[in-house]
Amino acid sequence: MKKLFIYIIPVILLAACTKDITKLNNDPKNPTNVPPATLFTNAQRSLARTLVSSNVNVNIFRLIVQYWQEVTYLDESRYDLNTRSIPQNFWTPLYRDALKDFSEARKLIPSQSLDAGQKANEVAITDIMEVYTWYYIVTTYGNVPYTEALNIENVFPKYDDAATIYNALLTRLDADIAALNPSAESFGSADIIYGGDPAAWKKFANSLKLKMGMTIADADAAKAKTTVESAVASGVFTSNADNAEFSFLSAPPNTNPIWEDLVQSGRKDFVAASTIIDTMKFLNDPRIDNYFTVDGSGGYSGGGPGRSSNYGTYSKPATAITAPNFPGLLLDYSEVEFFLAEAVERGFNVGGTAMTHYNNAVTASILYWGGTTTEATTYLAQPSVNYLTAPGTYKQKIGIQKWIALYNRGVDAWIEWRRLDFPRLQPAFRAVSAIPKRFTYPIIEQNYNTANYNQAAAAIGGDVVTTKLWWDKF
Repeated sequence: MKKLFIYIIPVILLAACTKDITKLNNDPKNPTNVPPATLFTNAQRSLARTLVSSNVNVNIFRLIVQYWQEVTYLDESRYDLNTRSIPQNFWTPLYRDALKDFSEARKLIPSQSLDAGQKANEVAITDIMEVYTWYYIVTTYGNVPYTEALNIENVFPKYDDAATIYNALLTRLDADIAALNPSAESFGSADIIYGGDPAAWKKFANSLKLKMGMTIADADAAKAKTTVESAVASGVFTSNADNAEFSFLSAPPNTNPIWEDLVQSGRKDFVAASTIIDTMKFLNDPRIDNYFTVDGSGGYSGGGPGRSSNYGTYSKPATAITAPNFPGLLLDYSEVEFFLAEAVERGFNVGGTAMTHYNNAVTASILYWGGTTTEATTYLAQPSVNYLTAPGTYKQKIGIQKWIALYNRGVDAWIEWRRLDFPRLQPAFRAVSAIPKRFTYPIIEQNYNTANYNQAAAAIGGDVVTTKLWWDKF
């Protein structure tokens, strides 16, 4: 009997070994195969959260352009970018969380069992989102890893010339616009911005192309002209109904990051900056109550940039902005009309007059923020606002009004302030540098991708915040 038992044991063990135990390596909570639509949604979410965030570890652009001012901790208001590794914390989610997921989704889409038209639309829409993301990276840092980026096998990617990247992005965008088919399906509800509507994405892509063309207008007027005129001919935004918004929800984890930073956390870190408050009061701007709360005296006031400010004394960001479901605005009709006003002034063939586009832009912003057409008409009739009588060049007129209209979109306001040079912002009190013209490269790039970093820093004129990027000419 003992011998029989001994013989049976190896048989049992052999039978056990024939079973596939590799399945034990699969973690059902961390799947290796992810549907491209899921990657696309997650990338949209990550991108929107990064651009909308008010977390001083990630996004301090509202402070730089003097929309908000810190109450107690003043380092970020004074442009200290390194204590909290802000350049790295802005860089990483754009590369790792947005671009990587968009890129992987785009590669996986062709393998799906979908109609060819739907596949083409999904690939084009995903690439449009990639181009949009790259736009912010290039306009923030300058030369960056592009052709060798997002490759896990290459941990030391080279840096590409920013202007070369930019032209490549415009070529990609043209191909995406041509590939979109309004009669076919796309992502559906997985697309949080437009619900998978290819026609809406085509307008967005053309509006982004307009934006990119105008960004380089001082650096390459000929390229800007052909880019802008082509975008307008193909069809850009024509009303606030076209606005690109990311819809946040009322309950975590998909809430408005500003609500998370200021309300859920119970923090009282920001008040209005005196720069924008004083400007809006001087111009009798009807949006002031949409942008800010009243101060401790029942009026509107802001703290001085770089100065300690008592939270109870000054106006704060409006309650609507700090709501959990307040949407993230990525590109809007008002911005498009300001670009068109400027394009007319530069002699580009986009139709209309500079004044008409300027009026459309201001009106669209007022209406978007809850104002009325009557308020817009009254506002535009003031000599200090009217396009014919407002002081300064077209850059000053458009620059100041665009800065007001881009409120709560600090990244875009920073780009336009650098490009148009208006309003004439003064450095914050006890600033550690001049107002940044770019972000420095992340510390991790300096430490680990050193050779490529050194080459890139030398190519752009030095890895400092005062280095102007190639498109910022004046």
